Amino acid sequence: MAAKKPKKNSASKKTTSGANKPSKRLAKKSIPKPNTKSVGVAQLPLAPGVSVQPVQLQDEMERSFLDYAMSVIMSRALPDVRDGLKPVHRRIIWDMHQQGFRPDRPFVKCARVTGDTMARYHPHGDGAIYDALVRMAQPFSLRHPLIDFHGNYGSPDFGPAASRYTESRLHPLAMQLLADIDEDTVDLIANYDGTSEEPSVLPSRFPNLLVNGSQGIAVGMATSIPPHNLGEVVDATLHLINHPDASIADLMKFVKGPDFPTGGLILGRSGINDAYKTGRGSIKMRAKVAIEEGQRNQMRIVVTELPYQASCSAIAARIQELVDGGELDGIADVNDNSSGGETNLIITLKRDANSNVVMNNLFKLTTLQTSFPVNMVALVDGVPRVINLRDALQGYVRHQIDVITRRSNYRLTKAQDRGHILEGRLKALNVIDEVIKVIRGSEDGNAAKA
Repeated sequence: MAAKKPKKNSASKKTTSGANKPSKRLAKKSIPKPNTKSVGVAQLPLAPGVSVQPVQLQDEMERSFLDYAMSVIMSRALPDVRDGLKPVHRRIIWDMHQQGFRPDRPFVKCARVTGDTMARYHPHGDGAIYDALVRMAQPFSLRHPLIDFHGNYGSPDFGPAASRYTESRLHPLAMQLLADIDEDTVDLIANYDGTSEEPSVLPSRFPNLLVNGSQGIAVGMATSIPPHNLGEVVDATLHLINHPDASIADLMKFVKGPDFPTGGLILGRSGINDAYKTGRGSIKMRAKVAIEEGQRNQMRIVVTELPYQASCSAIAARIQELVDGGELDGIADVNDNSSGGETNLIITLKRDANSNVVMNNLFKLTTLQTSFPVNMVALVDGVPRVINLRDALQGYVRHQIDVITRRSNYRLTKAQDRGHILEGRLKALNVIDEVIKVIRGSEDGNAAKA
């Protein structure tokens, strides 16, 4: 008879398994059920004298978004009509002025300028500050650069070198933006942490908004102002000062149109007229090209000037793409020989190609012909407004009247204070013997001054 197998201890088995893994019943009991009947927000312990005010989510979202939008509009994206600068550009120039990085001083590392500006005035990241600094030095971005640069500031095709490799200082023209700033010509406001002061606007000896233009994207609005010739803008400003009732048509006799730093051609005047009269328009730009005879009697199209903000390498790549895709005929080769800031794009044509037809197709299919959208939005009395040519110049003239008035009052006060001192010295000279007697008879210097 076979021996019976001993029964397994079921109790020990349950105990062991229970020790390693809790039962579902115990797990369910250990998790408290949510109180579906409770209404409102859970009350947290508050400090004495502090209360919680219930608000509607929709109202709070609207208020917070408006605060954010106004912060971007006022403090980041839009230029001021008075000096034509955004806050980041104004803070860079002011910091360099405070640090003594003037045109007659040696160059300093851009990393230092970026770090100082970020630490003291503009806590929004070093990348954005360095980009703004470099842009003020690029002759293909600004009609009249404000920063004197030493190093690779990039090109329309490639970015600049890192800030640790480049150097900068203020350009002499930037000193005209800062002229007389030490004579109480503008208001100084506290910086973001209250440790120092910065100007709310620069005195600006020339109308920088029109001269160098501006571009930026805010919340719900954007600005796009083209650059202009300095001499033309100054002549128009002088005419407006001498003839306060001058019309836009009168001012347009001096300001013929935008003066893009990269050259090129402007097609027609309708876009210019719309932009100067209404503040909005579209200006058609075209590259400057020439048809020449190259080697082996092959005709070629040579591009020497590009529309504003167009990239030569991008245009060459686009042409090659169109040729490879069969969308553009008559082109044998494309070479981008641009260097040293000079544009030299050579498009070699096939022997049987019609150069004029190819050139028209290039204008149609590439950015050799493009448009500059004008949307002249700037801060006027702290409020974003669409301005026309006359508004831009009038805002600058009003600013200069305020600057000159404040400078005159400052100099008058200083002269009056100096006059009081001289009057006292004159009276002392009239009784010089008595003054000397008092001084000699005094026990110490404090007694003599008393």
